[in-house]
Amino acid sequence: MHRLAIFDLDDTLIDRRSAVGSAVASLCLARDYEPAVEQWLRAELADRANPADFARLSTVFRLQEPAEELWQEYVDLMGAFAACRPTVLEGLAQLRAAAWTIGIATNGPSDIQRAKLAATGITELVEGIAVSGDIDARKPDRRLFDLAATRCGRRLSDGGWMIGDNPAGDIEGGRRAGLRTIWIRGRSWPDPLAEPHHAVDDVTDAIAILLNELPE
Repeated sequence: MHRLAIFDLDDTLIDRRSAVGSAVASLCLARDYEPAVEQWLRAELADRANPADFARLSTVFRLQEPAEELWQEYVDLMGAFAACRPTVLEGLAQLRAAAWTIGIATNGPSDIQRAKLAATGITELVEGIAVSGDIDARKPDRRLFDLAATRCGRRLSDGGWMIGDNPAGDIEGGRRAGLRTIWIRGRSWPDPLAEPHHAVDDVTDAIAILLNELPE
């Protein structure tokens, strides 16, 4: 019987922070922007990015380039700098070989999230991808978990796991969706939230837990 594992993307399967820093630096160097532009972008894009950020950038600094052009350049650069460690890709492949169905539930605009997934090779290792930009619903909204399961050919009522780094979005959202949870440590854990089923320091540790789980 196939078992379902839904993974978060940013700072779970890939290091988003590193990719953002490299993409912003590369964009500003290519455009010969002043240091203030790079500082602004690093601050504004620290947690999330969308086209509206670049519209505001153009307004604040009175840039000549169209905001849409800058956004597309940033999307391409994020795809170029996004990286998934070989050990993580190998772990996902092992899950597939062990009859796990793998899905992605990630917040963000569809174009940039799918660019990262394709560039890192993750797309080829998963059955279904749900991005908040697809339906304008962000984790912890149950609809995104439901979409991920549906695109994997599964139902949330069948159970499964959610693995991610965000306590509220990934872990609490996954719990409310009826999934068991594995938290990738990195952020502070909010006291009011129910504890995850497991807490680990790296996504490879989470994959090891799943590989050792006995079929129901």
